[in-house]
Amino acid sequence: MTGVDATVEARLDQGLAALDIPVDAEQRGRLLALVGLLHKWNRAYNLTAVRAPEEMVSRHLLDSAAVLPFVEGPTLLDVGSGPGLPGLVLAILRPSLAVTLLDSNGKKVRFQRQAVMELGLTNVTPVQARVEAFTPIANGYAQVISRAFSSLGDFVALTLPLVAPDGEWLAMKGPAVDDELAGLPEGVDVAARHDLAVPLASGSRPLVVLRHRASVEARP
Repeated sequence: MTGVDATVEARLDQGLAALDIPVDAEQRGRLLALVGLLHKWNRAYNLTAVRAPEEMVSRHLLDSAAVLPFVEGPTLLDVGSGPGLPGLVLAILRPSLAVTLLDSNGKKVRFQRQAVMELGLTNVTPVQARVEAFTPIANGYAQVISRAFSSLGDFVALTLPLVAPDGEWLAMKGPAVDDELAGLPEGVDVAARHDLAVPLASGSRPLVVLRHRASVEARP
């Protein structure tokens, strides 16, 4: 069913245990099936530079799962989602989360739709559109997340109309994030920073949480 071997299964189990993320049999099966789909489609559509399924576990699934403790929802917009990361993983791990996947690349959104169908996910909506042309849900999203989508300043500026007034941005960045902080739009501040330890991967994943200044000042 999953199309992956025992090594992939073992890596996933080891990584989820290290992250202290419990999963039931259905969630585990969906995560493994997602790896199988990524590997299958990647041969023809070049969805990701990561080729080996065992590397997809650490660099895609576990990297995405590491942000789960900071995802509150109830609505999450994944901007520049590519093949659906981190949104698909977060939707599998938290079924109560309503996830919208946004990307302008047709082949990647086709993969998202196929994955949603084959994995039986009822809490995910793939959308093909440019960020500038996208119409958000009423009152905006509780959280907007990105995983290496443009610079920090551009990410926030492009998605300002999409975030709820008391919502927040979750920016999964690389080591150069400090150089990007000066580019934040006026009225948006860093609310928190976390270095996420991603199992089976070298280094850490910086996560920057941003909010509207009024919201930052109002929260304890």
